[in-house]
Amino acid sequence: MIAAIIVIAAGCNQTGKDMSDSDNPFFGEYSTPFQVPPFDDIEDEHYLPAYEKGIAMHKQEIDEIINNTEEPSFENTIAALDRSGEQLGRVQYVFNGALSSNTNEQLQEIAQKVAPMESGHFDDINLNPDLFSRAKAVYEKREELDLTVEQKTLLDETYKNFVRGGAELDEVKQSRFREINQKISVLSLQFGDNILAENNQYKLFIENEKDLAGLPEGVIAGAAEAAKAAGKEGNWLFTTHKPSMIPFLQYAKNQELREKLHKAYCQRGDNDNDLDNKKILVEMSKLRLERAQLLGYETHAHFVLEKRMAKTPGDVYKLLNPIWEAALPVSKKEVAEMQSLINREGGDFELAPWDWWYYAEKLRKEKYDLDEEELRPYFELENVRNGLFQVCTNLFGIYFEERNDIPKYHEDAQVFEVKEANGSHLGVLYMDFHPRSSKRGGAWMEAYRKQYKKDGKDITPVITTVFNFSKPTGDKPALLSFEEVSTMFHEMGHALHGLFSDCTYESISGTAVPWDFVELPSSIMENWAAEPEVIKIYGKHYETGETIPDELIQKIKNAGHFNQGFINVEYLSAAFLDMVWHTLEQTDVEIDVDQFETEALNKIGLIPEIVVRYRSTYFSHIFSGGYSAGYYSYKWSEVLDADAFEAFKETSLFDSKTAGSFRENILSRGGTEDPMVLYKRFRGREPSIDPLLKRSGLSKP
Repeated sequence: MIAAIIVIAAGCNQTGKDMSDSDNPFFGEYSTPFQVPPFDDIEDEHYLPAYEKGIAMHKQEIDEIINNTEEPSFENTIAALDRSGEQLGRVQYVFNGALSSNTNEQLQEIAQKVAPMESGHFDDINLNPDLFSRAKAVYEKREELDLTVEQKTLLDETYKNFVRGGAELDEVKQSRFREINQKISVLSLQFGDNILAENNQYKLFIENEKDLAGLPEGVIAGAAEAAKAAGKEGNWLFTTHKPSMIPFLQYAKNQELREKLHKAYCQRGDNDNDLDNKKILVEMSKLRLERAQLLGYETHAHFVLEKRMAKTPGDVYKLLNPIWEAALPVSKKEVAEMQSLINREGGDFELAPWDWWYYAEKLRKEKYDLDEEELRPYFELENVRNGLFQVCTNLFGIYFEERNDIPKYHEDAQVFEVKEANGSHLGVLYMDFHPRSSKRGGAWMEAYRKQYKKDGKDITPVITTVFNFSKPTGDKPALLSFEEVSTMFHEMGHALHGLFSDCTYESISGTAVPWDFVELPSSIMENWAAEPEVIKIYGKHYETGETIPDELIQKIKNAGHFNQGFINVEYLSAAFLDMVWHTLEQTDVEIDVDQFETEALNKIGLIPEIVVRYRSTYFSHIFSGGYSAGYYSYKWSEVLDADAFEAFKETSLFDSKTAGSFRENILSRGGTEDPMVLYKRFRGREPSIDPLLKRSGLSKP
């Protein structure tokens, strides 16, 4: 998934080093290749002074716009506003990247100081009456102006952002608005820090080798290495990080330990300790509601969805409900199949959530003769990466050249120059594959610099994709699951969205599109990962070099609809939970988080054998990321991607004309036009839900 740190809002204190400090690498031009951030020179103590200088410079730029004696115009107000804050942006991009992929206590402390500074600074901009007056003057004469489509969009977005940022509130309400934004910015950081700490704290050490029964050799070896690194050589260590947890749940015969690990995962942020997130998320939900109602919206969801393809909560439910109604009966059939397997084996118990992965894996082997561990030797990380690069070359003509002369933000990262077919420079791509204690969980893409145009020159993007994939063990390289393969393709889709951007204005370039459109470029790439022709490109045995046999590929295809009830119900229940939290209509109610969550999930009929993908207390997407009232967007984008991929199936897998149209109309346009307009320009019509239901095995026969 794509990364987002949303900060909305109060003045800055000049307490750091002098702004002319030549020792701070953020204060001068970068002398690195392609002017990537000079990561080797950046120290933690550089961030706060850089933020302070960046904010001061941005304030000065805003003052220049306000004090311009010329009549407000698109160029001297709207475009000038878009160009402002470049110095602040430089440190924001690097700091946010460090905070998510290479954090430490000092960075977290800096973040707690910076969050209210940023929040206040941007509120100073959004709530500045003189600045709003100039923007409004341009907006009100928009019909008279000779603007490009991109300029019209930027003008519209700028004006609406002022209104949504509180510009039309009275003084008392603006004061409260500022206070809310500051509180939310700090609470969001606390929520994410707590989850990272919970992940790093929990350790399941196994001392008795008998408790490893059923686990593949590679999983055991990785657990032994992890235990040794933790100071307990001779033990085996498992954690709530998914590359460690999921294989244990899939293969460990010891049901008691499966239950212990699964419950530890599900209780994160809900242990009534100093890392508990219940009070934080309730306060955030109420503050978001209060802010939305200050602006005249019924709920936070109504506020958020106004700028999405789904314009209202009702539109979200219209999407989710039919898929839920199709998926829930399938999940119940899956329960019955697994319970039958338990009974046949003589098990005297009912299927529980911590049993699902174990018996699903058994059932997959029984029904399709497919064992995920049989696939891993063919999915060596570098082979998959190179295969992914080949797919991008086949589709778009671009190619990737590894560079050892470009600074890295962490030694684990790999860095590539991305070039067009003619050899011209397109951008820089970092790839960071494995878990570490300084990295939050999941997978995401973000930018260290977005693409835009400045003084007629194209500023090229610097993009990173970050993962938490299975590590190499012993003398074996990193061998991926098919899900991890799909994730690598997914994040590359986001990267291409950033790399192919061809926009003038930074604020609407690249991935700056509605959240329910942003997942289209990433989701569509997963389709290629599952195509037999592509699997043969990257599926090479790590020892023999043998191409994955057709028999295994056919097994993958045969099992394509397997466990789809679980996959969809687990995801959709989280999307519904997100909507319930953000369609709250009252701020003066007492909320017991566990009870609230249980009632919400019971209402939709979630079966007890499946736990919602993200319980509220560790639902980072919506409480420390940018997906509040927007987690549904993955499914919305799946509708788009399944329909869009049909365009390739109607021609050929690597049809250059179709790929060129997708690049031109989707990947390069950023947020310069309404996304449905862009989609219809590519597809020739609005999307249909039928390809998604068919692909998922949920359509009626």
